[in-house]
Amino acid sequence: MHISLMQQTIFDRLRQSQLEDNKAFSEFKEQSQQAFTLHRSRFEERQLEALKILQDTLLKGTQDNREQVKTSLQEYALELGKQITQLTQTTEGKLKEINQQVEKRLADGFEKTNETFGDVIKRLALIDAAQKQISELSNSVISLHDILNDKRSRGAFGEVQLSALINNMIPPQHYSFQHLLSNHKRPDCMLFLPEPTGNIAVDAKFPLENFRLAMDGNLSELEKQQAVKQFKVDIRKHIQDIAEKYIIPGETSDGAVMFIPAEAIFAEIHAHHVDLVEYAQKAKVWLVSPTTMMAILTTARAVLKDAATRKQVHEIQKHLRLLSDDFQRFQMRMDNLAKRIAQTHTDVEQIHISSRKITQRFIHIDRAEFDMLDKIESPALVEVESAESSVC
Repeated sequence: MHISLMQQTIFDRLRQSQLEDNKAFSEFKEQSQQAFTLHRSRFEERQLEALKILQDTLLKGTQDNREQVKTSLQEYALELGKQITQLTQTTEGKLKEINQQVEKRLADGFEKTNETFGDVIKRLALIDAAQKQISELSNSVISLHDILNDKRSRGAFGEVQLSALINNMIPPQHYSFQHLLSNHKRPDCMLFLPEPTGNIAVDAKFPLENFRLAMDGNLSELEKQQAVKQFKVDIRKHIQDIAEKYIIPGETSDGAVMFIPAEAIFAEIHAHHVDLVEYAQKAKVWLVSPTTMMAILTTARAVLKDAATRKQVHEIQKHLRLLSDDFQRFQMRMDNLAKRIAQTHTDVEQIHISSRKITQRFIHIDRAEFDMLDKIESPALVEVESAESSVC
């Protein structure tokens, strides 16, 4: 029973305490609610104020940024305008320079083009002249071909060539064309050379027909052999005729010259027909071409010059003796002139000494310096001493 009362009492106290706690909690909750509401309202007010301040700041910052951006854009626009102006000026300058260069190059190009056209015109004129010359040369070649096809014309051609060579190399008194020999034969030319060479007959031969046939590539081998054989027969016949007609003992040299006007024929004989060369040597007939004939004529001219010099040796010696006598007389007269010049030089020096002494005497007399007159040496004495020193 007692325990139950204690339990009831404890229960009541606990309940009372719970009620008080609930009441206190309610009061605390109400106070907390009020404080929360108050803090919330204050927070909202401060938040509104901060938001307003932020809005004002943002607005002001935006305005400042706008001003800065505007200023920057204006400055950038000005700078960009300056750069564009400078770029425009630079571009105009470059374009002007390029234009001048283009105009200059065009002018140079036109000038060079005109020069080129001028050169082309000149070259065309030269080509035209060359074509005319070629046409004339073709006509000349045709004429030469006609000449070479005819035996008489070909012989005359060889004689003309021989005549040109001899006329240019040998004095006229030492040759004769168509010279008549004692056997009534006439070589194309006779060279009159000093002994032991003597008079040499030169005859031109132009064996062309069979040579052409031998060189013709269109002929058969048999035809070529026949042409070569006939060519050699012709050469042998010419050598034999020259040896028989133009080598006369006591009148001409012991040899004669066969002039072949064509270098090709001469080269063919010496290259492939040695037997003909040996035959000519045995017959004492010298085969020559225009080139070798020039060498022979050069040698002949040297021989003539040497012979003329030998003939005039006594005259040269005579004039050398006369020249020696003249030089001796010149030396003697030169020595006499040198002596006279030396004597004249001595006389002039003595005259200068006398003139100087006389001048000194006049000066002393003019100054009344008579005591100085005795100190002046006598002009005659000075002259004698000077002469003695000159002799020494």
